[in-house]
Amino acid sequence: MIIDTHLHERTFSGDSRMNLLELVSEARRKGLDGICITDHDQMGLTQYAAKIAEQENYPIFVGVEYLACEGDIVAFGIDRLPEPHLMAQEFIDYVTARGGICISAHPYRANSRGLGDMLFTLKGMTGVEVLNGSTTPLENRKALDTCIKTGLKQFGASDAHSTVQVGIYATEIQGYFTTVPELVEAIKTRECRAVYLSGFKPLEV
Repeated sequence: MIIDTHLHERTFSGDSRMNLLELVSEARRKGLDGICITDHDQMGLTQYAAKIAEQENYPIFVGVEYLACEGDIVAFGIDRLPEPHLMAQEFIDYVTARGGICISAHPYRANSRGLGDMLFTLKGMTGVEVLNGSTTPLENRKALDTCIKTGLKQFGASDAHSTVQVGIYATEIQGYFTTVPELVEAIKTRECRAVYLSGFKPLEV
């Protein structure tokens, strides 16, 4: 499956201009096999997303973009959020203890919301966004270099807040899955490849 693993829907992400039906329509048009809603410090769309996923017969996975003290972390596989602004390692430990996975969002973005070189010392991180649609090519390249050095899994995501951005980057994961637990298991056990929108071309290291 080719999935955009980092998207913001306007109900709980005030900086987004897209509703969920618009997201699904645009993702389908661009050839994505599923989408992940990762609102800022919110998982409030979970029940509605399940309803729309069934209605539209289209996989929608709800995670979160959690702002830890040191930067943003995308997480899947938890039912509820911990208290706000934990230290990054504390949040990773929280997610891991519940069977979930963590992905470093835009680690080198120059807005003080990326984990940066902390990726060399944090324990339990699953992957890194090496292609992020709201991040410069140079910052993405630095994320890729760090990802290779740490041996973490490579993710591509649009970080879209408007439909034009949807799917500009995505992640290819082998197999077919429709629930968050299935997504988490696939990420844990299978290769993840960051891809470009244009024909979903794989990222060349």
